[in-house]
Amino acid sequence: MTNLKTQIAELLHNQIPSLTIENIFEILEVPANTQMGDYAFPCFKLAKEFKKAPPLIAKEIVDNFPTSEFVDKIENVNAYINIYLNKSWLVEQILSPILTEKENYGFDNSKSKGNIVIDFSSPNIAKPFHIGHLRSTVIGNSLYKIFEALGYNCHGVNHLGDWGTQFGKLMVAYKNYSSKEIIEEKGIEELLRIYVKFHEEAKLNPELDDEARSYFTKMEKGDEEALELWKWFKEISLNEFERVYKILDVTFDSYNGEAFYNDKMTPVIEELEAKNLIEISEGAKLVRLEEDNMPPCLITKNDGSTLYATRDITAAKYRYDTYNFEKSIYVTALQQNLHFAQVFKVVDKMGYPWANKMVHVPFGMVSGEGGQSLSTRNGNILFLEDILTEAIEKTKSIIEEKNPTLQNKDEVARQVGVGAIIFNDMYNSIIKDVIFSWEQVLNFEGETGPNVQYAHARACSVLRQANLTTPYEKIDFSLLNDEASINLAKELGKFKSVIRLAGQKFEPSFIARYAVDVAQAFNKFYHDNTILVENASLKEARLNMVLATKYTLKNALYLLGIKSPEQM
Repeated sequence: MTNLKTQIAELLHNQIPSLTIENIFEILEVPANTQMGDYAFPCFKLAKEFKKAPPLIAKEIVDNFPTSEFVDKIENVNAYINIYLNKSWLVEQILSPILTEKENYGFDNSKSKGNIVIDFSSPNIAKPFHIGHLRSTVIGNSLYKIFEALGYNCHGVNHLGDWGTQFGKLMVAYKNYSSKEIIEEKGIEELLRIYVKFHEEAKLNPELDDEARSYFTKMEKGDEEALELWKWFKEISLNEFERVYKILDVTFDSYNGEAFYNDKMTPVIEELEAKNLIEISEGAKLVRLEEDNMPPCLITKNDGSTLYATRDITAAKYRYDTYNFEKSIYVTALQQNLHFAQVFKVVDKMGYPWANKMVHVPFGMVSGEGGQSLSTRNGNILFLEDILTEAIEKTKSIIEEKNPTLQNKDEVARQVGVGAIIFNDMYNSIIKDVIFSWEQVLNFEGETGPNVQYAHARACSVLRQANLTTPYEKIDFSLLNDEASINLAKELGKFKSVIRLAGQKFEPSFIARYAVDVAQAFNKFYHDNTILVENASLKEARLNMVLATKYTLKNALYLLGIKSPEQM
């Protein structure tokens, strides 16, 4: 409804020339109670300029308001100007673009606004893909789709944790507790077992940690045996990751992980030194950040080895040189706030003006029921693939019970089961911590993904019965004059502004909550109106409302990374 709001702002601008149309647009409100109008303009801010009480200002503006084809009525209530739109005009203005744009409604597919790099998912190699990885994966995937819908050209980067001392630990564990045959047979399950066992044994024998560090040093120095083991562990891990990504329908444009930057860090360290940003402290190299109210950013340890910050600073520079990004977004846990604040500040101190284009999008942590923390090294984890499989199987059993003749039951069960997991994660603000509960995730009632998917499937069912696949050329919008029809149209008209807000706030939950609002408004419309009536004009008008709803729901779910089955 942005265009409608702009037109209202333009009319008000004639009365209030001291405010720009943009200012008026921002001040305009949508009343919670529709009895108070479609838009409301508060006049409090005009009191100083007009040197009058706000209610008097509101009355004067109303008295001199020009006639317009799209304003049905305008009145002042105290300091507010309440504007009632012509309902037939309103519905036409909303539905016509949807029915014209169809599957592209809400989307700017131009990719003309520049490049955006989104770093998301980024699991550690040789560790299983667990429920804690779900958040970064689905949030990043949704932001990718949201920014593409806003007209950007997105590049998804899976910055794999494929370097570090954990590989030394795995090598020691492999030598002591496993064999090639067992790992080939059991894959990442065995890697997890021996990783957990290493930490148990290291508590009793700290020399194992020294041995692990020694193996990692061999890796860094190019030891052939160590690197072969590293590549093998990485291959096993990627096979599992790809299997999970396929279930989630998530893809990446780059898998450049930490190891990719090994040969690119030295020039960056030399640049930091040349710009007099490096200080030596007990043999370690660091950048002081006290004046920015942060502890120093460690660049190399006293033994010369690099750290996460070294690699992230190097990666930031590589990404700007490669993509010339408008934004570089990092989707990681809230606990990494300080790390990225330090990295961004170091890049800024290096004199790069694009430092302010880097954004950390933090999210809350996932814990088990009862607040139980999830830890790989303790073996206390919930495997993501197991959870997705369980959700799919439970969904299929519900389908078998309620709709046993449904075609493509396996595919629908996958779409609904996986959608339930994703939607449950995306419905609340991403900064909130999540307690994983089977009962909550697999509850298909209420404000859930399956309910939104069902509203889409219901719309498809109505359209199939009527054999309507494309919009009618002539629609009598004045027939869509009941409260449920108007409220549904208003919800549909909000889609583009909701996408913009989700992009501005880096918050997919705006899309999820919007999808629920549309589904609820559609269910009310469906309940209050018989669609397939004998009156041909009325039937056509209502069917096109259903078609517009179908396009909108499908596109909203797409932005969340969720499929829209046409039958359930």
